[in-house]
Amino acid sequence: MVKPSNIVRNEKRARRRKAIRKHMSGTASRPRLVVFRSLNHIYGQIIDDLKGHTLVSLSTKSKEVQVEEGTKRVNASFKVGQLLGEKALSAGITKVCFDRAGYKYHGRVKAFADGARKAGLEL
Repeated sequence: MVKPSNIVRNEKRARRRKAIRKHMSGTASRPRLVVFRSLNHIYGQIIDDLKGHTLVSLSTKSKEVQVEEGTKRVNASFKVGQLLGEKALSAGITKVCFDRAGYKYHGRVKAFADGARKAGLEL
């Protein structure tokens, strides 16, 4: 029996994510910036894996982010990355390791990372 393409795609992403996480861990000095991309929204968290705490988080669904109707998703991702970077700098975080969570580094994920860099985070 042939599996539907969305199940195969999700299994491949889970395998890539597992391979990435095997080599990457967030510490107190350099926490992990992880991105999650849904169909309409993008979510970002800065995590200290040693303590198991989320230090900073933001998404397009957050009240701090004002995304107007009709805004392109790539532009919204850039804005969320930039606001997350500013929020991290105010929390005293300057360096992070970027965890793309198995997604390809283009489009919304790249825009998110570029926004965080523009805010002053070192990825």
